[in-house]
Amino acid sequence: MAKRIRDYGIIIGEGTPGRLNKITDVPGVKVGHATIDTPEHKTGVTVIMPCADNPFTRKLTAAAYIHNGFGKSQGLVQVEELGTLETPIALTNTLNVGKVHDAVVDYMIERCKAEGTQVRSINPVVGECNDATLNNIQERVVGKAEVDAAIAGATEDFEEGCVGAGTGTICFGCKGGIGSASRVMEYDGATYTLGVLVQSNFGRTRDLRLNGDLIGPEIAKRIEEAELDKGSIMMIVATDLPVSDRQLKRIIKRAGAGLSRCGSYMGHGSGDIVIGFTTANRVVTGEGPDVHTMRILREDKLEAAFRAASDATEEAILNSLAAARTTTGYQGNTRCSLTDLYLSSL
Repeated sequence: MAKRIRDYGIIIGEGTPGRLNKITDVPGVKVGHATIDTPEHKTGVTVIMPCADNPFTRKLTAAAYIHNGFGKSQGLVQVEELGTLETPIALTNTLNVGKVHDAVVDYMIERCKAEGTQVRSINPVVGECNDATLNNIQERVVGKAEVDAAIAGATEDFEEGCVGAGTGTICFGCKGGIGSASRVMEYDGATYTLGVLVQSNFGRTRDLRLNGDLIGPEIAKRIEEAELDKGSIMMIVATDLPVSDRQLKRIIKRAGAGLSRCGSYMGHGSGDIVIGFTTANRVVTGEGPDVHTMRILREDKLEAAFRAASDATEEAILNSLAAARTTTGYQGNTRCSLTDLYLSSL
């Protein structure tokens, strides 16, 4: 595993991370990657498996929030309307969203058939970032084989950095990628977890901040700097807190605070999108009584979850930068890692 931001002595916030300090600290959540890494193609797919059982038959309470909508995600309209998630969440590059969507549909149909469940409609959730600087994106090399491999390889202790959907991404002009972090909270003597996974591909170089310190101007002297905050970030928030979809939306909005603390102003050309789900309060449709009972957290107790979402997002972004490596891709384009530019000197 590559070094993470804490390995350089940088601690974000006051909260306590989970066992792995990853989104998979939320019980039942796993993450898998399929990576395409050739001289011409730096791309792939990352799949977040939200639970061990079938999310279609026992849907997860979910929410989405769009800070800036310069993006090509699929499935968020139904998440917003119904407040549920019924498939894994897949992340890839901009022009491969449709192919990945189709692959997730195939996976869910096959899984439901094996379990004797009829599927007449399905709402895959797919997010994206544009990796065209380092990847020959027009060839659309991510498809069913890669999605199936990512699902089959999903695990708790997954890789970060230049892997899966983060293989060709760029962040603050440096090499971006996949990053994750988590925080634990206690309510009424019980422990709960909130975890974040990001696909980082955004940021104006001069705005980069590291735990409050403005290091961007120093980095800009040494690289071909990004002069605009553009390119996008996908932020996936998972928790096991018993909350409603409305409360969950309040929580995931705070991912934007962590994003801004890293230096983003969510520019015109950036798709800054958050998708959240909780493994508590599962929704079984078409069965049982007309009235369902749901446990939810007191509204005035959401404060700790707000801070957890903000801090874990900030640390996940920094982990995506710390774990990435200097990469040369399509047409010889090179992006240096923050480790080579700055962190290794700490």
